[in-house]
Amino acid sequence: MFKHIFVPVDGSELSSRAMDASLELAMKLGARVTGFVCEPDIPLSAVNASPTTFARKIENHEARTEAHAHAVLARFAERARGCGVPFESEYRRSDQIDMVIAEVADTVQADLILMVTHGRGLFGEMLFGSHTKSVMSRTKVPLLVLH
Repeated sequence: MFKHIFVPVDGSELSSRAMDASLELAMKLGARVTGFVCEPDIPLSAVNASPTTFARKIENHEARTEAHAHAVLARFAERARGCGVPFESEYRRSDQIDMVIAEVADTVQADLILMVTHGRGLFGEMLFGSHTKSVMSRTKVPLLVLH
């Protein structure tokens, strides 16, 4: 059935649920897991700075987001080791998170994407959008959504 589960996470409590669910499923299926973090690009507000300040802001942003991504993925890897589940990780930086999730899931040849939805409802989706819906529209990989 499913042998490679791709799990986008961001370090939130919801993504912790995705970690646990993916590892439990992987143990039952004999699957491997790839954890994925996509950090945002530097905010446009930093563009108005002088070239020196802008370069420093980029460097600080990159260091901060990379450290966050590695910390989240290290926690995921530790949980996977504890469960005996083969684990790999991927990290990207982009503001087009949904597109990157779909692209990386395809690149690593995942056969299932597991995501957790905030469950904001129609009004929340209108305000904040839905990563889950957007990923679903961009990939042919089956998507398991936890609510």
